Amino acid sequence: MAEPRLATVPETSDQSLVLLTVEEAARRLRIGRTTCFRLVLTGEIESVTVGRLRRVPADAVPAYVAKLRHRPAHAA
Repeated sequence: MAEPRLATVPETSDQSLVLLTVEEAARRLRIGRTTCFRLVLTGEIESVTVGRLRRVPADAVPAYVAKLRHRPAHAA
């Protein structure tokens, strides 16, 4: 008899999180960790410091996407 398959839920699917690690924000955006750190360091994605930790407010992720959507396209 075959083993039943268990559904796995990605760690970032918890919509109740208020603050995300930079890695969690990167996974939500489907971008690399290094790229996300660069966006945080340049201020393109809002972040806050909690003690010595850097966190991205969960609502900063859709806000960043909204900024991208309203940015004029670059000429090729």
